[in-house]
Amino acid sequence: MRPIPYGRQAIDTADIREVVKILKSDWLTQGPKIKEFEDALCKYTGAKYAVAVSSGTAALHIACLSAGIGHRDEVIISPITFAASANSVLYCGGKPVFSDIQEDTVNINPLEIRKKISGKTRALMPVHFAGHPCDMEEIGGIARKYNLAVIEDACHALGAEYKGSKIGACKYSDMTVFSFHPVKSITTGEGGAVLTNSKSFYEKLLGLRAHGITKDFNKFKKKGAGFWHYEMQELGFNYRITDFQCALGLSQLKKLDSFIKRRREIRDIYNEALKMVSGLVLPVEKEYVHSSWHIYCLRLKNSAMQKKVYEGLRNSGILAQVHYIPVYRHPYYSNLPDYKGVKCPLAEKYYSLAVTLPLFPGLTVPEIKYVISKVKELSV
Repeated sequence: MRPIPYGRQAIDTADIREVVKILKSDWLTQGPKIKEFEDALCKYTGAKYAVAVSSGTAALHIACLSAGIGHRDEVIISPITFAASANSVLYCGGKPVFSDIQEDTVNINPLEIRKKISGKTRALMPVHFAGHPCDMEEIGGIARKYNLAVIEDACHALGAEYKGSKIGACKYSDMTVFSFHPVKSITTGEGGAVLTNSKSFYEKLLGLRAHGITKDFNKFKKKGAGFWHYEMQELGFNYRITDFQCALGLSQLKKLDSFIKRRREIRDIYNEALKMVSGLVLPVEKEYVHSSWHIYCLRLKNSAMQKKVYEGLRNSGILAQVHYIPVYRHPYYSNLPDYKGVKCPLAEKYYSLAVTLPLFPGLTVPEIKYVISKVKELSV
């Protein structure tokens, strides 16, 4: 049996065909497929605007910049996330402030958010861990009370729903960020997007994606310039995505619901097989959400059992993972004065017990059964 990764892309001949069409076309980048992909994301989620970029990290960065995050501005975030979430705040000169999680969903706890708000707080960045949406209605209410921006890190959650609306609709937030890395709900290879209902944020995001340059004569500072004229009006970045990536994204987006359906089927098989195994805590799904099930995270009896199960699975060809090391534990963060002694107790507890099992649409029934048998064997 081949090694089984925890996540993997699902590429078929239709995807390949769409990419090849673009490779044979006149436009490899900065062409019409990008807007077509953005429009498709808006149609799927219900957002008004989308800006596709080169990665989820790039999307987080320009979302923070668009929200006005600057020197020493504080952004409250969960520590159980990939480092890019917090890094995007640092890129802007801001300060990530880590707030503890809910024990059941592993999402940021709104009650803990309230404790972390200070006069320097500028934004909240809820992370929809494993594809399970945060309590966005409550988080949005906190943001309104304190006049804070909300940037949803939904890199795990394309296709998820919260109280009847798609994640990405920005019903309770200013912006939502997606990732299209190969292990995510759909892939463009690398890639990401920011969705928003604000025209001003949208225009800001467009400029930041492409060097801060505009070619719109209505916005030129210099009037009466030649047709060739363009202006760099702010310091932006080359965060552009290609047309062939967007062609792949469009093809993948058509299959997103079927991908999530298959993820949920695998979730059901795991839950049924493992629910009676003593000492295991299975991931939850609240009744008011529809998770995209990006990853399936077990919790073991204790840290010794975590190590035993993790190493046993890896030695058996099952490439399990642990999501995530609390961000403030990384050497870069722990060496910064702001994070000396920072500790979120429930995040620490979760990290000491968690193991991520394989979960992706192409996972076969024999592979699922093999994973289950090994988990049962190692959990004794």
